[in-house]
This record gives sequence, structure tokens and C-alpha cells, in this order.
Amino acid sequence: MSEHKPSAGDNDQAFYEKRAKVYPREVHGIFAHLRLLGVVVLLGIFYGAPWLTWGGRQAIWFDLPGRKFHILAWTFWPQDFFLLALLLIIAALSLFFFTALAGRLWCGYACPQTVWTEVFLWIEQRLEGDRARQMKLDKGPWTSRKLAIKGTKHTIWVLFSLFTGITFVGYFTPIVELMPRFFTLQTGGWENFWILFYGFATWGNAGFMREQVCIYMCPYARFQSAMFDKDTLVISYDPARGEPRGSRKRGVDPREKGLGDCIDCTLCVQVCPTGIDIRDGLQYQCIGCAACVDVCDEVMDKMEYPRGLVRYTTENAMEGKPAHVLRPRVILYGLLLLVLFAALAVGIGIRNPVGIDVIRDRNVLYRELPDGRVENVYILKLLNKADSVRDYRVEIRGLPGAELVIDRTMPVAVPAGGVVEIPARVRIDPALLDMPTAEVIFEARVEGLPDEGNERRGRFVGRMQ
Repeated sequence: MSEHKPSAGDNDQAFYEKRAKVYPREVHGIFAHLRLLGVVVLLGIFYGAPWLTWGGRQAIWFDLPGRKFHILAWTFWPQDFFLLALLLIIAALSLFFFTALAGRLWCGYACPQTVWTEVFLWIEQRLEGDRARQMKLDKGPWTSRKLAIKGTKHTIWVLFSLFTGITFVGYFTPIVELMPRFFTLQTGGWENFWILFYGFATWGNAGFMREQVCIYMCPYARFQSAMFDKDTLVISYDPARGEPRGSRKRGVDPREKGLGDCIDCTLCVQVCPTGIDIRDGLQYQCIGCAACVDVCDEVMDKMEYPRGLVRYTTENAMEGKPAHVLRPRVILYGLLLLVLFAALAVGIGIRNPVGIDVIRDRNVLYRELPDGRVENVYILKLLNKADSVRDYRVEIRGLPGAELVIDRTMPVAVPAGGVVEIPARVRIDPALLDMPTAEVIFEARVEGLPDEGNERRGRFVGRMQ
């Protein structure tokens, strides 16, 4: 017989092979319960948070047109962008910390793709049945029963996805206003776009793509190995105990038959949401959901073998070496997180609630007044980051002999989380100017709270005598 040599056509066929749908088997156990708890808590927060109120407004509201973000008692402005940057750094570093400590905890229990896929799988299993029934239904011909089941499933998926899209947009437009406007077809174009886009993305990712998002689209799966070491807690199969594999009856001593504890039931493959075989070793497709741990423990219980053939462990522990939980990288990540959390808390605590912006009228360099003085015109934007109305008083300094003229009675009332624009004019005798331009400082202070204030520097343009 001549040996077959693979051709370019064979490689293309393997590369472009049609995706085989993964039918995860339903599993029960401690880690399944933890995943369910994560789904309930995280989706409860996502769907419930927009309905909470705080001080007469939505508790969590990202008001993009108003350029302010409301989170409970705090209102953040573009000037507080450094706090957002700090929060994103904390999120990234937290991912590194938990990955170095316990592998892909984020992927298995908290990633939005995992959470929404769990919901879609639950709906599918309730309507189509267990794994075997789903496979049989998909392979069977299109009948009225199959059409009814599939139609009902997709109807529920679409409605759930649509509600998800509405909730997402509800973080940017008050949801108590958005919901009735959407169902009466009164929402704006951008609101409709993002509701449908986010809903379609949920339906497509959780209903159809599923594990393909984790395997092919998510970059985390590719660079996670850079954060792993031999003491990282990962899900592993114990080949020293499990090999060689083989089926046998319960109660049979596997050692008498020259077998390991693995009965080769393949249930660990059937419950895997990405369709991998954990017995082949650690793979980047593994999302760390521990479904294989739960089902293998069930099998070990039935066979009256010790649990833990598939378990959370470390590479060093598998080799019989001592494991080190507290190691340099974990300690470093932990210390950095503590420092950053402290910096975030301090930043929020010392955040100045008084804001002032100065915009100079550039259409005219200066104006000459009948009394010989020169005048510059400005627009002052007074910002109140507090959650109550405050009275501001504005003064200038740094330009001796200058007069500030504001066509409004001082103090100026600025509403909670609001901005008030006022025109202002600065006048001075040009004889008091040493240079054609000078710096003037505008200072805004809260009436009755002299320690709370802020200042901005502006440029005054005049003529030399």
C-alpha cells in the first residue's frame, strides 16, 4: 500500500472545515451552582441597576449629552477623566491578579459571553430537551413540531435580547422614559440603533457563535499563557491516576485489569461548552468553567472511586512538588491593586466639587471704553459637582487695578450637577499694564464655604500706552 501524502487541498479542507455545533450536556455540582449564582447576581445587577433612583434621578446614568456620569451619590465630569483611567487600570490589573492566582476565573464565571450563553443554553434545554434530544431534533427533518419548537426558542431569544438592548441603552437614557417611548415608537434614531445593535449582538453571540467567540475572537485566550506559571491554579486531568483508560463495571478493581480510574465515559467532553477534551492537557480553549470537574466527580462517586480525577490544581502539585500560592507576581499584583484602590478612593474623596472654565472672546482682541480703559470679554462656565444647589461668587486676581463686571447679581446659584454660563468683562487702565498681554486668574468660591473653590487662568489682551 502506498502512503497517502496530504495535499494542499487536504489542508484547505481541514482549515475551512464546517463548524461542528457543540451540545453541552447539563451538569450539576458545586461549580455549576457557583456559575448559576454568578449568572443570577451579575444579570440582576445589569437589569436592575437602571431602575434604581438616587436623589430624584437614575442612580447609574451616563449622561453623554450633558457630559456627566452619575454613579449613586457621585457625579463625574470630563475633568474627572483621570479617575476613569485609574478605574480601567484597576480592572486590567485585577484580571492579571486573578489569572495568575486561579487561571481563567473571569472567563468561567463572570465574562458577559459566558453569562449570557448560560441563559440561552438554559432556555434551549427547557424547550428542546437534553443533549441527546437536541442532537436528534437538529438531525431530523423539518416538521411542524420542530418548526414550533425552534420558532418558540428564537422568539424567546429575540425578546430577551431586545430587553437586553433596551437595558443597555437605559444606562445612557433614563430607562423610565426610554421604555414607554420605545414601545410607542417614539425613540430617536441613535437609541433605536444601539438597542437593535446590542440586542442583535447578544442574540448572535450567545445563541449562535457561543464558543467561537471564546476561541477565535477573544484576545484573552491568546495571551493568558503569559500570565500562567507552574503555581497557577488550573483545571487539570490527573493522567498518573487515570491512565490507562477503559470501561469496566462498578465495583471492579481497576488495578486488577491494569486500568486507571478513568472509565472513558467522555462525559467531561460532553459537558464542555467549548467541546474540548480536558484529558489532552491544558488548552487555550478551556474557559475554566469546571463543568468537567463536576461531572467527573459524579462519575467517581458512582464508581466508588475517590474524587479529584479532574480537579483544580497546579502543575507543580501534579508533579508532586510543593505549590506556592503567595509568589512574587501575585504579591506584586496585590500590592499594586491596593495602592491603586487607595489612590482611587483618595481621588474621589478630594475631588473638587467646584468647577470653572474660562473662554475668552477671540473675535475682538480688546475694546476701548470712553473713559480710556480697555476691556476683554469672557464666558465663564460655573460647574457644580455637588448633589445640592450652591451659590457661587466669582472674583479676579493677578491683575492689579482690574475690575470684573458681571451682568448678574452675585452670588450665582448653580443647580446640583449643573452648569451655568455667565458673560464677564474685565476692565483696566492700560497705563497699569507692563506688557501687551497679562494673565488674569478667575476664582469661584461657594458662598458660606470659603474653603471650597476653584480657579482658572485666562489671558488679558490690552494696548500699551
